[in-house]
Amino acid sequence: MSEKNISSIIDVTMEKLRTMVDADTILGTPITVEGSTIIPVSKVTFGLATGGSDFPTKSDKETFGGGGGAGVSIIPMGVISMSGGNVKFIPINNEVTALDRALQAVPELIDKIKTFIDEKKAPVEVHELGEEE
Repeated sequence: MSEKNISSIIDVTMEKLRTMVDADTILGTPITVEGSTIIPVSKVTFGLATGGSDFPTKSDKETFGGGGGAGVSIIPMGVISMSGGNVKFIPINNEVTALDRALQAVPELIDKIKTFIDEKKAPVEVHELGEEE
């Protein structure tokens, strides 16, 4: 099989795929309104297939047949909202996964850990045995 022909098919397919999907497809163009910035976030999946074969002939001429194709799926997932120093991900679907719940719990968990550490740093009162408060 002619490596040059297969390579050419893959190159053309990948180039067409690049025109459909880039980093701006996943993280969209930021939109700023009244001091708040919103960045659209999408999930992108794609598939790529190529193939080819040499065909037997009675002449010395090479006979090659091949093809390629790609498919793309783009699903809006939510937006990143930035306002007044606060950053949060806001999902746009109703399906909440375990990962979504974990990501939403991170800020609250950090606050709880900080409060716990601050409480441990607070001075401790020491009383002698038999001494009343």
